Amino acid sequence: MDTTTPDPRTATRGEIRIERFPAGLDGDRPDARTQAWFEAVSFGFHDGAADPAHDAEFTRAYMADGRTLWGAYDDTERPGVWDPEVPVATYATLENDLNVGAGRMLPTHQVTAVTVRATHRRRGILRAMMTEDLRRAASRGLAMAALTASEATIYGRFGFGVATFTREVEVDVRERFGLRAPATGSVEVADPASMLGLAPRIFERFHGRTTGSVGRQFGYAKRASGRWGGDKPEVDKALRVAVHYDAEGRADGYASYKFAGWETKPPTLKIVDLVAASQDAYVELWRYLGAVDLVERVRFPAAPVEDPLPWSMLDGRGYEVKSVEDVLWLRVLDPVAALSARPYERDGEVSLEIVDDLGLAAGRFRVDVAAGRAGVERLRDDATVDARVAVDVLGSLYLGGAGARTLASAGRLPGVDGTGVEALQRLFGTAERPYCITHF
Repeated sequence: MDTTTPDPRTATRGEIRIERFPAGLDGDRPDARTQAWFEAVSFGFHDGAADPAHDAEFTRAYMADGRTLWGAYDDTERPGVWDPEVPVATYATLENDLNVGAGRMLPTHQVTAVTVRATHRRRGILRAMMTEDLRRAASRGLAMAALTASEATIYGRFGFGVATFTREVEVDVRERFGLRAPATGSVEVADPASMLGLAPRIFERFHGRTTGSVGRQFGYAKRASGRWGGDKPEVDKALRVAVHYDAEGRADGYASYKFAGWETKPPTLKIVDLVAASQDAYVELWRYLGAVDLVERVRFPAAPVEDPLPWSMLDGRGYEVKSVEDVLWLRVLDPVAALSARPYERDGEVSLEIVDDLGLAAGRFRVDVAAGRAGVERLRDDATVDARVAVDVLGSLYLGGAGARTLASAGRLPGVDGTGVEALQRLFGTAERPYCITHF
């Protein structure tokens, strides 16, 4: 990619032209370049053909998010091919805060909408876009990049490591369902439209108390309120919402949900979004969902790995884990800023060499923690270190989502002796697992 100008909007790679641009409107429709980009994304994710009326709503949301779109275009003349203005590869970015622990927020560069058409694989297009983008983010002073991955085999080579997980669970809410703790606060059925304003406020409280949480993009309130149904900006008339209020009458949690339909056996409620700013709100929303008439199962695709619900239930065998999914992937861009930003639960010191094929985070560093805060110092290139850590492994360690002992047992810390592993375990380990319920 040509980087001879300070901030190129267009670059070339062989026969491929790469452009960056903001989402834009032409009247009440997406402009031609934005619409063609949506066409490529729909193709890449096996969705139906893009609908300009829908895409206008998405464009407005993207504008609110401040997203930058990337498109790779093949200008080679070939009779009969699809419109050359539809990119052969797509990529997009935005920025939100990541809670790195104890409510500390780290501005984070987010990567999304990555597609490469099958006809243009193995030509270095994604590597060109990803490498250029991460370098730009680092040059703007961002210490961390993040993504949520549709394919798990792609992003490790770019330095991203899995940092958080969720579980899809099904809960049997027939007669056997009951909760041990006495009820707290109250739950009320809400007008879904009210969630346009209420959902973001409740989420901000959840976000401030939850390590691993990422700030949400504009479309989440639309979906929580039923203004957008699923992946389409159309009203979902089946959506229902319950809100929990604490003892002072403050809304501190909500569940958006819908009935799966009578053809689904057993009768099932599907949780669309459940956000709780307190553990009481979380349990009480489940108490409500378990009491809905004519329902035998409640399905939740984003339960925490350390979920208090089965321990709250009179019969924990009614809680079934259907699958475990990685959610947030992290990529350190600036080790000094990133390692200084998060809190630490134990004091101590570790020196490490970060291995980074892209060179962004490479180097040797000493992390010295006192009273929960780290001083991070860059060392000489020949300094002796306790551990040699690949940058993707550092992303998995960063929030405590994976322990150093586990990673060492998996062969992810080659050459690190037991003393080095224990030093990493001690400093990066956390009592609470990180939890992210935001996909992007």
